[in-house]
Amino acid sequence: MPSVHSNGLTFDYEVLGEPTAPPVLLVMGLGMPAALWPDEFVHGLVAQGLRVISFDNRDSGGSTRLEGVRIPSVPMAIVRALLRLRVRAPYTLDDMAADTAGLLDAIGVERCHVVGASMGGMIAQVLTARSPAKVASLTSIMSSTGNPARRIAFGTRRALRAILKPPPASNDIAAVVDHLVEVFGVIGSPGFRPEIPELRRYFERAARRGLYREGSSRQLLAILASGDRRAQLRAISAPTLVIHGAADPLVPVAAGRDTAENIPGSQLEIIEGMGHDFPPTLMAQLAVRVADHCWAAQGGRPPAPVFVPVAAPRDAPSSTPVAAPGAESGAESSPTPPAVPEPAPSPTVVADTSARDTPAGRGGSV
Repeated sequence: MPSVHSNGLTFDYEVLGEPTAPPVLLVMGLGMPAALWPDEFVHGLVAQGLRVISFDNRDSGGSTRLEGVRIPSVPMAIVRALLRLRVRAPYTLDDMAADTAGLLDAIGVERCHVVGASMGGMIAQVLTARSPAKVASLTSIMSSTGNPARRIAFGTRRALRAILKPPPASNDIAAVVDHLVEVFGVIGSPGFRPEIPELRRYFERAARRGLYREGSSRQLLAILASGDRRAQLRAISAPTLVIHGAADPLVPVAAGRDTAENIPGSQLEIIEGMGHDFPPTLMAQLAVRVADHCWAAQGGRPPAPVFVPVAAPRDAPSSTPVAAPGAESGAESSPTPPAVPEPAPSPTVVADTSARDTPAGRGGSV
């Protein structure tokens, strides 16, 4: 993967799609590299005529690890957050949003659509609030506003225990994959249980890209230290889509509703049976929904959209490269696979898509 410098750090990134297509930036969640974005989602966006940029956040994957930076006690930080006391951290979500803005500058992208999941949704929200000229639209998936209300801020005890359980050493790939299968077995979607071999393939790819125990702790502290961001989010004017699973045990569905209520004009879609993961059977549909949102913010699709073929898994070798997408940013070539037809809408989505223009933050109620 190519890399760039931003905010004093180095970031690995990838670009897929036609160089002239509207860019979409994907921001990953806690502790995970960009390799965890499902191929069905990434290439589904490309098939909808978009150019997809993904990258490893600081302290994850191949990007800069803040080795030697002291990590305060995470359990104590959680207690302080519950008590609404100040939490100390090596960096905050604002710093990670600055990383993201600098990465866009470094690869020559002036304005793009931004899609973030979980912590990535929080970073995307902050980026949109701080740098509105850079964001054409925002999609916030299974994320929150930092509202400290207990029913919004924290999921079930079982889910919290799962994500706080220390992972094995990063050089033991098999053990790391087993750990991720266990974690996502707790926080994943009860209505869309994937086959374990399919899960293991994605988790192995993420493990080989780099999972970093201390980095995950610092990222979690960044979330806790950033506190309540509702006032900041009320300034967002970009078209916003909020997607949340009705069965999310880690970031409760109340957090999705709270997010939509605090971003003026946003649309909320709640997906029945979805937890805190990317169910493979939903990814093609989700890609179409997110692409529709991006194209609506562009003013509509072009008269004769050209659908780029869906690529093979991003870690699979290929002897048939296409012209390097994002050539202006030095991205690598992508394999060329057969096209996939646009999926039909699924009845699993329970949508509350009416534009929200009501005043936000009424005592944190939803």
